[in-house]
Amino acid sequence: MAINVVTISDDWTPEFLWRNGEFVAWEQATIHINAVGHASVAGVFEGLKAYKGDDSDQLYLFRLREHMQRYVESARLSRLHLDYGRDELCAAVVELLRRNGIRRDIYVRPYSFARGIVRQLMVPENVATETVIDCWPFDTSLRSLKGCKAAVSSWRRLDDTITPPRVKAFSNYHNGRFAMMEAKRGGYDSAIMLDGNGKVSEGPASCLVMVRNGRIVTPSTTSSILESITRDTMLTIAREDMALEVVERQVDRSELYLADELFFVGTAWEILPVIEIDGLAVGDGGIGPVARGLDARYADLVRGRAPDTRGWLTPVWDE
Repeated sequence: MAINVVTISDDWTPEFLWRNGEFVAWEQATIHINAVGHASVAGVFEGLKAYKGDDSDQLYLFRLREHMQRYVESARLSRLHLDYGRDELCAAVVELLRRNGIRRDIYVRPYSFARGIVRQLMVPENVATETVIDCWPFDTSLRSLKGCKAAVSSWRRLDDTITPPRVKAFSNYHNGRFAMMEAKRGGYDSAIMLDGNGKVSEGPASCLVMVRNGRIVTPSTTSSILESITRDTMLTIAREDMALEVVERQVDRSELYLADELFFVGTAWEILPVIEIDGLAVGDGGIGPVARGLDARYADLVRGRAPDTRGWLTPVWDE
């Protein structure tokens, strides 16, 4: 079953990118081929979305400040020199979408990597960086939930003694890539990874949430997971808007087989229910009421249909 994540449009590119403090035409945003490769070992990035409002041409960036704060922290933990602070990056994202005339659902990708021709296999700390902000359209799965089949992977999730999972680094995603490839070869749609202690961690590029006996249960931020902004969003909605009990703790693999509901959450994935794990149906094998409730509330929130009481939306256009 196909998983609906970020979809790149082959026939669309933005007119401008943001690069090192300037807006640069797409065709001019180039570097030498020898500037890639080793430089990407230490590269960090961020991913966020802007959703078009239902009743207007307004565009809403979702949790922009939180995403840019995590981006700055990823650079700090990777010991990369970043010339821009959170507020500067927020302003750059908004202006980039304005200059490109974006009035559709759009995915935004800021990223930083070592500048110049990098010959060292081990990129030195505090090197000068290229910082780029790109964007492209995506297809949302909100309001049209489809389930997926997942398997527990033999590949363990990297932990803080290996490389910090809370860093959103390109190199960290190679770990999840192995798990995803293994799952696909086994006929599954995605994978669930365990941490070094054999406890449930997360999926490739997504966090995992379980519903059991009426409670939301999810691995804690010390379970080798990315400190996911979408995870925080869903847990907040569950607690405050749906009056559900939320428990963050270690989760055993065997608990997954007893879950009433199970789903992945993430910026790209939004919310993706798991209807089968390791050949066993999750709950009754359908999309559960908690997933549907979270999906509906999330969709209303990101499109500006629900009151933004938490200040999570940044309008792009002055209206």
